[in-house]
Amino acid sequence: MTRREILSYSAFLVLMGAGWGITQPFTKIAVSTGYGHFGLVFWQLIIGMVLMGVICALRRVALPLNMRALRLYLILAMIGTVMPNSISYQAAVFLPAGIMSLLISTVPMFAFVIALMLGNDRFRWRRLVGLLFGLIGVLIIVAPAVDLGLNIPVGWAAIYLVTALFYAFEGNYVNKWGTEGLDPFQVMFGASLVGVIVMIPLTFATGQYIAPVWPPAVPQQALIAGSVIHVLVYASYVWLVGRAGAVFAVQVSYMVTGFGLIWANLILGETYAPTIWLALAAMFMGMYLVQPQRRKALSVQQKPNEG
Repeated sequence: MTRREILSYSAFLVLMGAGWGITQPFTKIAVSTGYGHFGLVFWQLIIGMVLMGVICALRRVALPLNMRALRLYLILAMIGTVMPNSISYQAAVFLPAGIMSLLISTVPMFAFVIALMLGNDRFRWRRLVGLLFGLIGVLIIVAPAVDLGLNIPVGWAAIYLVTALFYAFEGNYVNKWGTEGLDPFQVMFGASLVGVIVMIPLTFATGQYIAPVWPPAVPQQALIAGSVIHVLVYASYVWLVGRAGAVFAVQVSYMVTGFGLIWANLILGETYAPTIWLALAAMFMGMYLVQPQRRKALSVQQKPNEG
């Protein structure tokens, strides 16, 4: 990549991190009145589908509906929104937003392991050390003997880590198999559309449908804002993975973690014991070590689409 591309991609990382980071407090607000997770994911996908549909229409870009494209939409809908966000909305009832931001920083660690399994990357000892630092950070958060100034349900913290696993696999999937030649807006439109179809029976069968009201209450405002930000940042993430590779793109986790803690304090008034900065330092060290050497990261080129 050129120096100009490096600067522009890095700026994207900052913007994406600020956007994704603020969705954690919005998630806490959205679940504050007892809305069910399927209903929240359903409306999140509806909002994303409408927004991406309008953008594609304005750009006069059609949505391919062949079998290869539909397979891509289904996979990304499930691993990028339906499953991880269903978990997130349930976990948000019990976990502080700042802790969720810390735990999501394990995405690069999972991404490296998955990259090894898929043949997207090669083993390096420094990255193994990075994984160990990430584990230390997680243990600091969930260990009952550690006082973070907040109540941390260990079980829900462990469950929430599964969302990081989904996001890590998603980035590697796009990096290895591509997006069938589709741009990020087409991908997000298709994934949101398929996701809505998947969520309709789940939402209504479980009685979790959320009837919209006008003017929307604060939890619904948080859901709308979080959904718009999520789909825009998600489209940006898919674009960045295609341009710079999954390993470079997952560095957004640094920004998500940092901004997540800041937004949680500003919006929700969350405060933490000094111990939490040890967890943050361990997480950041883990993310730093698990990344490839800079010259390697910056030499990643866009892969041609594969089957």
